[in-house]
Amino acid sequence: MSPEYPGRPVPAAAGVVFRGDDVLLVKRGGPPHQGRWSIPGGSIEEGETAGAAVRREALEETGVRVRPGRVLLVHDLIERDHEGRVRFHYAIVDILCEYEAGEAIPGSDAVNARWVPVRELHEYDVSEGALRAIAAGLEERTP
Repeated sequence: MSPEYPGRPVPAAAGVVFRGDDVLLVKRGGPPHQGRWSIPGGSIEEGETAGAAVRREALEETGVRVRPGRVLLVHDLIERDHEGRVRFHYAIVDILCEYEAGEAIPGSDAVNARWVPVRELHEYDVSEGALRAIAAGLEERTP
């Protein structure tokens, strides 16, 4: 199934990864949200769990190894074309992940990847879904 003009929602997973007071972000190289910053993630492949998908996507997009933990949110990313047809529809599982190793180096469909101080998020064009997931991750981290 193609992610563009899908016949049904595409299952996806994304990871909220903190290293100290920084969060791991990628700048998307393609649609949807091309040119915007987000958390690493992508489609879940056949036979793959959401946790395995987020582990794979984080490594492919950033070179960072993560350990998936608890589900933070489930949300939909729906983008319509100028005729109102659904161009993209992802059902995304946002997972809080533990940082294991690696530096942020863009790979796969990311044109940039970096550790961003949470206090500087307002300086980046971060997707709404990613901001909600990061906020949920911050709440989860607070005792």
